Amino acid sequence: SSGSSVNIHASYLLMSVLHRNEDLREMLESTKESLKLEAMKRIVGLIARGKNASELFPAVVKNVASKNIELKKLVYVYLVRYAEEQQDLALLSISTFQRALKDPNQLIRASALRVLSSIRVPIIVPIMMLAIKEAATDLSPYVRKTAAHAIQKLYSLDADQKEQLIEVIEKLLKDKSTLVAGSVVMAFEEVCPDRIDLIHKNYRKLCNLLVDVEEWGQVVIISMLTRYARTQFISPWKEDGIFDENSEQAFYESDEEKLGTPQSKPYIMDPDHRLLLRNTKPLLQSRNTAVVMSVAQLYWHLAPKQEVGVITKSLVRLLRSHREVQYIVLQNIATMSIQQKGIFEPFMKSFYVRSTDPTHIKTLKLEILTNLANEANISTILREFQTYVKSQDKAFAAATIQAIGRCATNITDVTDTCLNGLVLLLSNRDETVVAESVVVIKKLLQTQPTQHSEIIKHMAKLFDNITVPMARASILWLIGEYCERVPKIAPDVLRKMAKTFTVEEDIVKLQTVNLAAKLYLTNSKQTKLLTQYILNLGKYDQSYDIRDRTRFIRQLIVPNEKSGALSKYARRILLASKPAPMLESTFKDRDRFQLGTLSHTINSKATGYLELSDWPTAAPDSSVRNVEVMEPVKKEISWTFGAASECHVKEWVPSMGKTKPLKSDDKFYSDSGEEEGAGEEGTGSSSEDSSSSSSSSSSNEESDSESEDKNSKHSEETDSSQSDKSSGHSDKKKADKKKRLQLKKKAKKAAPKERYQMHRPPTHHPLTQELWNLRTFTPKMVSSPVFVPMSSHELLHRMTGKGLAAQYHFPRQPCIYGNKMVSVQLTLTNSSDHTLEDISIGEKTSSGQNIHRFSSIERLEPGASVTVSMGIDFNDSTQAANFQLCTKEDQFSVSIQPVVGELFLPVTMTEQDFRKEQGKLQGMNETSATITMAPENTSNQALSKKMVSVANMGVVPTGEDSLYRFAAKSVSSGDLVLVSVDLTDSSSGRLTINTEKTVIGSMLLRDLKTALAQP
Repeated sequence: SSGSSVNIHASYLLMSVLHRNEDLREMLESTKESLKLEAMKRIVGLIARGKNASELFPAVVKNVASKNIELKKLVYVYLVRYAEEQQDLALLSISTFQRALKDPNQLIRASALRVLSSIRVPIIVPIMMLAIKEAATDLSPYVRKTAAHAIQKLYSLDADQKEQLIEVIEKLLKDKSTLVAGSVVMAFEEVCPDRIDLIHKNYRKLCNLLVDVEEWGQVVIISMLTRYARTQFISPWKEDGIFDENSEQAFYESDEEKLGTPQSKPYIMDPDHRLLLRNTKPLLQSRNTAVVMSVAQLYWHLAPKQEVGVITKSLVRLLRSHREVQYIVLQNIATMSIQQKGIFEPFMKSFYVRSTDPTHIKTLKLEILTNLANEANISTILREFQTYVKSQDKAFAAATIQAIGRCATNITDVTDTCLNGLVLLLSNRDETVVAESVVVIKKLLQTQPTQHSEIIKHMAKLFDNITVPMARASILWLIGEYCERVPKIAPDVLRKMAKTFTVEEDIVKLQTVNLAAKLYLTNSKQTKLLTQYILNLGKYDQSYDIRDRTRFIRQLIVPNEKSGALSKYARRILLASKPAPMLESTFKDRDRFQLGTLSHTINSKATGYLELSDWPTAAPDSSVRNVEVMEPVKKEISWTFGAASECHVKEWVPSMGKTKPLKSDDKFYSDSGEEEGAGEEGTGSSSEDSSSSSSSSSSNEESDSESEDKNSKHSEETDSSQSDKSSGHSDKKKADKKKRLQLKKKAKKAAPKERYQMHRPPTHHPLTQELWNLRTFTPKMVSSPVFVPMSSHELLHRMTGKGLAAQYHFPRQPCIYGNKMVSVQLTLTNSSDHTLEDISIGEKTSSGQNIHRFSSIERLEPGASVTVSMGIDFNDSTQAANFQLCTKEDQFSVSIQPVVGELFLPVTMTEQDFRKEQGKLQGMNETSATITMAPENTSNQALSKKMVSVANMGVVPTGEDSLYRFAAKSVSSGDLVLVSVDLTDSSSGRLTINTEKTVIGSMLLRDLKTALAQP
């Protein structure tokens, strides 16, 4: 019966294992997307908890081609985990992964590449290589980052692909995205760390991007740049160094002075070397301890000695972190404090041992305190050591005694004090403390044995009470070495040892044999028989070391016909004076390894460690880091709206000379400085009139047109007066000028808009409707904005902009520059007392965002304002768009921070369509929260106004009094955003947002919830 019960139990367990995940398998094979999504969430949860879900691989891999984005993401997360284990099944879906590499969603493309590179099968290496090459040129920096990660996986799978992978790395190193930088440098370090030539052109870019790269990328880049700098710059560790890269004295030094002084050329730091030090210094404030440690090792290996001190405060700050971090940091400080103890002396109290510190932390702090000891602070340190010796931690107390010995050796003024203190410790109850004291005293006595025969006698008296083998062996060695100074005590100690010889440890036996041999040579009368007895005991000892030593000593000290000539030198061999031992730090030789590396931590060369090269004797060519800047071809776009709509595109390449034809014409046609001034004055007044007219928001097209005509007439009169005054020119030139002025006047009449203002055309215009109808993201109709906020945000303060002030606001209109762009209007004001020229947006803009620049503003008079339009593709993200606002003399870094509500366009739809679309966006696409509303927002009109003021949404009609619906679409991707407010009572309700953009949904939920709670 017992056997049958066991079989039943075993079969039950087998069935439970087989059916453990049956419900998940059924959900994955269901036709409902919601069930599949729920199953995948549970499976990923199992993986996160460390459970094995590999048996579900066939059921999961079937859903890899699902059209549901969230489901596909979770499937890829699963496949990345198990693709290497289930390679055969993963290979069956390889065509699906290849198709996913073309998916519009960047996360899907990246996940597909990640899964593909996780299938460790050599047969698909060509496919992986092709996928990596395509991903390296992807528009999304996230996909390019994943490509950099895949490079390392492919290289570990097939090292023969190295040359092709280096080409991809070279391409990715030129990437300007901070997201990619760290990953591609990691791939560089893994595949081709010796190809320094790939870094030359990208060195300055990497230095400048360093601050904005993610933290672990910073660690990799700093480590690589440390190795690079050691090969490209000469050593800054020179006493005659000049550490200012702009050394005028060296530049203007005369040839005579050079000839008259044959001294060596002083060191001048390379500007690129200084660039690296300057750009890494701010990272000492990083919250990531690895980044701080990386910068610290960079300064230690690259910076001039007098500049290394900047790292000390940051390293001491890290000692407040976890004990694992403390261990690594203290190890590096221990190495540094040997060579430059001065930089850590002000922070000595930070290295005092706490009672809560573990032993390995205490030992390292003890090491550092010993390294920092000098004549000035030794009394303080010794008082601290006296406390440590009483510690209950025996290993730490022993280490403290060793530290006292080192202090006594290094600082001769306290040698006697330390010795007396150690002798007092010999009467300690703790055997470990006594033993360690004996060992240290033995080493100290070797430095000056003649003065301390009393200490040797005292130790001999304590010999019977000491049981630790190393301590007993040390006392025996001391008595044997200085047996002539204690002639009465030494034979008695040998007598005692002869009694207990057979039960002693090997190390004690060896020293007993040595003591017997030395006493035989110096006092054979008293010790001859004792020596023979001990040698006979050793002859038959179980340890072969003891037997060998005994035979050797017997032949050496007892002369006979077989001993030969060696016995003549026995006294010189055994009683030779020994050099005093050097008590050195265990970290003395660790500086051969780069600080912060695993090799430095374990004090042994680890696999993959890349050694720092020695500084070059002569500076390599610095021009290899120069990058040729290609002038881009700019396009000036002007829109004309009238009876026939036209778009004129004019290409121009900036030249090195004058770029303003009007101004150069004025100068060409004037003969005197006075006429030149008059021409400039006329132009200035014209520009001022034009600017003031554009700054008035209430001016209509007629007034604009009249002011333009007036300006053109004024300009014509000024030009004609200059022309009349000028002499020496042909009639043909005058006729050409007159013709040019007439053409200019016609052009101004044809385009009534002010030339600097890029107004959005009216929404009813046929061209605008045609552009807008090209949007194919969703079939829903886009409506006009319900509410347009008039509030502006500061872009550039007049003090920061040296007189140029800029503000921006979102007009909530479709952008005419691109159907994925958000329209932004800038108002530029000249608050200075001088004219600002050539106001434009610089070429350097934030990565990953497409920005349509406004046309350059040639002049902006003092007090004048101008409004311009621009378009920004925020990629449905609230990440700020960073760019440079430039004038002729200056460049100002500015950023436009979008509010999540401005990333939408309002959508018109029926209640039925709203419900239908909302049904498709359930599960992970739905975000909801309970809201508490202010009393002022409970009415229909107030609630709707508050909602549309926060976000650019359209109101969806509804037949229920307590339910409000709003609809919008994201500008960039066109994904629907559906918002509903269900009032449960007068002051509370439920706010629900449905959208595939879950991040945007949660941010919008937060903003709306906050707005409704405020009056």
